[in-house]
Amino acid sequence: MQDFTEFYEANTKPVVVVSPLDWGLGHTVRCIPIIEELLAQHCTVIIACNSVQKALLAREFPQCTYADLPGYDVRYGASRWGTIGKIVKQLPKMWRRIGEEHRWLQQFSQERHIDAVISDNRFGFYHPTIPSVFITHQFRINTGLGFMADTVAQKLNYACIKRFTACWVPDYNGRQSMAGRLSHPRKLPALPVAYLGGISRFKPCGAGTGSRLLVLLSGPEPQRTIFENMLLKELEALPTPAVLVRGLPAGDTLTVTNPRLTVYNHATANRLNQLVCEADMVVCRPGYTTVMDLLKLGKKTIMVPTPGQTEQEYLAKHLNQQQWTYAVKQHAFSLSEAIKAARRFNHQLPVLNMEEYKTTVRDFVRVIISTSGNQKTRTVSQHP
Repeated sequence: MQDFTEFYEANTKPVVVVSPLDWGLGHTVRCIPIIEELLAQHCTVIIACNSVQKALLAREFPQCTYADLPGYDVRYGASRWGTIGKIVKQLPKMWRRIGEEHRWLQQFSQERHIDAVISDNRFGFYHPTIPSVFITHQFRINTGLGFMADTVAQKLNYACIKRFTACWVPDYNGRQSMAGRLSHPRKLPALPVAYLGGISRFKPCGAGTGSRLLVLLSGPEPQRTIFENMLLKELEALPTPAVLVRGLPAGDTLTVTNPRLTVYNHATANRLNQLVCEADMVVCRPGYTTVMDLLKLGKKTIMVPTPGQTEQEYLAKHLNQQQWTYAVKQHAFSLSEAIKAARRFNHQLPVLNMEEYKTTVRDFVRVIISTSGNQKTRTVSQHP
């Protein structure tokens, strides 16, 4: 793995800087397929992220260069309205971070040659003279505060997005939309928009079905721990095999007494892929990246939105209406009852093509190569 100081100016490949938002690990994880395709197209990828994100991505991409960039460090409350209120209070801090990351990129671009920028939901991570792509599945932000607040939030959202040169949406532009009205507003922002289809780092499962319950925990504290504590008592008493992935790459080991319960603090992409394929049912948050992963693998799920995370609350409702997942609110959650209800639920899982994004990435790289004023990028061979 290269450190920032080991990056050489004499590179012979297009240089793309990728920076995912640190609001949970979902934004980081969904950048993995994008980075893989950039590397397949002979790009040099620099990843700007914090230490937690680097710990995850460095396992997947030890060959990449990493630059330290602080995240937004959003904190959640212990209840739905506590979380909404806490997020509102953190808006000034988030706005400062947007300005800081923008200034960081300007300075970085003066020190290192950059051909393009890809930002996953980091509003300040754009450059006025370098192709800058913004990745989001949320045009219409669901604030949880009503229609007027949603409208104001959308206007602010568009004002930030239009600073970029293009926007990539990890969703389908049609009836198979996974994000529903979040990604399909009445009016799109005033810049080129490309719907990528679904994006997932997972590989399709082989023949046959799994036989274990899999619980995937994720998201900011304290809600991650609150939900874990709700689950543990029932998991300890479960008479059938189960696996718990805690979503804590650097967490302390959890001791359990049930020999049928296997616990992982964290799982690599390949291991998590295998665990999902071996599962009969998955309990998880409806984080958008998790939604894409599980829909790709065609798994029946029980989704429990994080209280106060209004995007997840909307996604759970939307996916439940589509009959793609069984959804239940955390305050009413019982593992045993949820499993029974999910087995009765008439899942109608879609068949989705999750390779469409590669065409957009390849076209983007071709544009970088053809428009770059640096002779080095014009010498790179292109894939058909």
